[in-house]
Formats: sequence, C-alpha cells, structure tokens
Amino acid sequence: MASLEECEQAFHGLAAKLAGAEPAARRKASLDRSLTCTLRDLKVIFAGQLRDGELLNIRQVDKSDGQVKMTMTSDDLLELVAGELPMGSAWASGRVKIDASVFDLLKLRSIF
Repeated sequence: MASLEECEQAFHGLAAKLAGAEPAARRKASLDRSLTCTLRDLKVIFAGQLRDGELLNIRQVDKSDGQVKMTMTSDDLLELVAGELPMGSAWASGRVKIDASVFDLLKLRSIF
C-alpha cells in the first residue's frame, strides 16, 4: 500500500506532466470538469479541476462529488501515473472504477 504522501506526489506529478505536455497533447486531454479520486485502501479522497489539459487545485476533500469520480487503490494510482498500468485495462478489469460520461472516459484515457 502506497503512503498518503506518495499519492499526493503522484497527483502533483501528473499535474506537472500535463502542464509540460505539447499543446496538441493538452488539447486531447482538454476538459473542464471537477475530478475526485477515492483511494479505497487509504480511505482518502483527492480532488482537483481538469481544465484546458491541466490538473489544478489538488487537495484532500471529505466528499466525492466531482463531475468525474474515480475509485482505486493507492498502488493502482501510482502505477497509472507512472504509466505501468494502462487505464483501459485497469477500468475493464475493475481495478479502477470511473463514474463519468463516455466522452469524459475517452478524454481520461489520453491523460493516463
């Protein structure tokens, strides 16, 4: 199980990766949605805002009320962000649960 600090670093690493991406790649990931990610094993929820291909305002929250809701374990988060776990197979196998529109699901695939 990954630590809370490792997970927070992973989210900030993902934000930095998105911010440093080529403009064309950022356009692919362009959404304007609130995002919450529940880490089941740590019993913690992170939130942020996906806007114009960036992940902004990362913080811990008490309630999972984002427009895009993700649920996974801390280890799965680290693997996703590191590129070791493909989003499509993680979602298809149930390791990652996502409550979002089909359009948003397609956009999320380009982020991870």
